[in-house]
Amino acid sequence: MRIDIDSFETYTSLARDGARSAAESLSRLTGIDAHVEVTNVSLMAPDELKAEYLGGELAGVEIALDGALDGETVLAFDEAARVAITDVLAPEADERMRRSSIEEVGNILTSGFIDGWAEHLDAIIDISPPTYLEGTGASVLPTGATEGDEQVFVFRSRVESPTEAIDFHILLIPERESLVGALESANGDGVPFEKFEVFNRMTKAGSERAAENITAMTGIETDVDVNRLRFVPIDGVPAAVGDRRYVGTVMEYEGTPSGYLAILFDRPSAEAVVDALVPVETDGEWSEMEQSAMKEVGNILTSGFIDGWANVLESSIDHSPPTFVSDMGSAIMSPLVGRLARTQEHAFLLDSTIRTEGDGTFHCDLFALPDEAELREVLRDLRVDRADRTHVDPGEVF
Repeated sequence: MRIDIDSFETYTSLARDGARSAAESLSRLTGIDAHVEVTNVSLMAPDELKAEYLGGELAGVEIALDGALDGETVLAFDEAARVAITDVLAPEADERMRRSSIEEVGNILTSGFIDGWAEHLDAIIDISPPTYLEGTGASVLPTGATEGDEQVFVFRSRVESPTEAIDFHILLIPERESLVGALESANGDGVPFEKFEVFNRMTKAGSERAAENITAMTGIETDVDVNRLRFVPIDGVPAAVGDRRYVGTVMEYEGTPSGYLAILFDRPSAEAVVDALVPVETDGEWSEMEQSAMKEVGNILTSGFIDGWANVLESSIDHSPPTFVSDMGSAIMSPLVGRLARTQEHAFLLDSTIRTEGDGTFHCDLFALPDEAELREVLRDLRVDRADRTHVDPGEVF
């Protein structure tokens, strides 16, 4: 089956509208001011979806979908949101009533989220009674989305409150055939579904090469923790990256496709990498020597990440010298988004997280933001039989 990429824009907009409806419903029910922070569609492996949701106490509901769209929807509140909602709707009630209030809110919010999809498809989508969920992180995710090897599409929105310390996530995880049918190109000129999977695996391979390069440079053992291909409104990219403070590099790459790559470390990880290369005392400011070392790290990681793409795509991809950055992730990405927003309204955001094997004390995020029109052409021309040719000879890098 061939997927019409323009359908991603339609369904991402539907997910955002549905999340806004859910946020408005929450505000009406509880008086808590809420707004949609992030909406996107991600393609990722089940084990990486689980890794993304590790930790944190969550409560909410799971609702099965049947009809024009089959699958499961999970609405998960963090602990602060659960307490805030139950304190309004079931003050001083016993645990059974507080749980019932979460089920009621979850049912109302999910119905609003799904209604737009049914209207767009001009068909019926039946929803099951809500099943109450409570647990830590990934334990609240649908079983069907966290088992097996097949990559899954996840439509997600994060809703936050500017007045309360709460947030909740809405995840729509359609069954594979149901979603592909909805996204199928009517005139047959779309992109075969498996090419999205191949490109995502190709990106992960590039991230693994980058992780190997970090280990070779510093002796710090690392591994790729999360890898995903996200389709997001272009103005939502900064929020998707978030407000965590980073130190790293940004560079532009040109070729097929062109775009931008940001390699961002949290500060302790950045200091560990630079110290392994330039062991000097720091007074909190990044010296010219340390910035130069970080730029060299950016060069080496970029070679591992991008060169594999060029091998598979049989193209030449060059990159500019890296620029040192130290700021919030959203602030780092905003100038890049501004340049791309002149020609596109949505973006494919490729992101991977590299962590230390074991205790997770090392953290590096890679965000690739290719030109959307060029990536469409890349996907159409991608030869699936070359998907395993991502290896780059370390002798060409070091």
